[in-house]
Amino acid sequence: MTDTPKHTYRDANGDLWFRESLSAGIGNGLRIDKLLYAEASDVQDLIVFENNENGRVLAIDGLVQVSMADEFIYHEMVSHVPLLSHGAVKRVLIVGGGDGGAMREMLKHKGVESITLVEIDPDVIEFSKKWFPDVSQGSFDDPRVNVVIADGSKYVEETTDKFDLILINSSDPVGPSAVLFTREFYTACSKLLSDGGVIVTQSGLAAIHPEPVKSTADSFKSLFAHSGFYLICVPAFSGGFMALGFATNDGATFDRDIDTIRERFAALDIKTKYYSPEIHKGSFALPPYIAEKIA
Repeated sequence: MTDTPKHTYRDANGDLWFRESLSAGIGNGLRIDKLLYAEASDVQDLIVFENNENGRVLAIDGLVQVSMADEFIYHEMVSHVPLLSHGAVKRVLIVGGGDGGAMREMLKHKGVESITLVEIDPDVIEFSKKWFPDVSQGSFDDPRVNVVIADGSKYVEETTDKFDLILINSSDPVGPSAVLFTREFYTACSKLLSDGGVIVTQSGLAAIHPEPVKSTADSFKSLFAHSGFYLICVPAFSGGFMALGFATNDGATFDRDIDTIRERFAALDIKTKYYSPEIHKGSFALPPYIAEKIA
């Protein structure tokens, strides 16, 4: 581990900083108050550090992936929004998500009978268990969880299983993850959904990277009767709103009334830090400038 790992620099005071570059003209900096791990290889660049405001942080290839101060925002919203919209999810497929955060939230729903998590790299799971155990909180040990080490795109092409919810919990659409943003992949996923099933995707930062959001929108419109996006804002992810794609062939699931959502959430009897029925409904209201970018 070098004194100044890749994607870091020292300021005039000698403090070490992590530098995140989202585009040629947009970046973000986090002070590294304690460097815990750094590894650079031909495959990927990893860094784990402590930041006084964000807690423990994981960055891969110069992009923040997990911040313990606000990871709950993403994981609550990719889980409770589709589960409470549908109302009767039993079988779940998660493509990616090796940190276990989405599973942690989904397993709070007693009606969920099984979760199949497909992760291409087993080291991602072990790395997450070691450095970020509070994200998964033991969810990998739940008997309802089945971990499959495989390429997600090949898995959805080959499996004959059906699912009520499919979550595409991928990283940004570059490198191996790029295939998870294609119409071919979404088509394969659509064939695995049970009647009234839901697919949710991580579609990136809508304001500064609208291309993958628009591409997903075009694919969903051709494959599903009802589709759209809901927005979350995670402080550790600089660049503004993150768009989450939502698609289904069931109109009631797509536009579930808030009274039903409130009733289902109350029955769940859990405490959340970001999710609420009101946030659930409001997150689907896109600011006009975001809607115009992906229209």
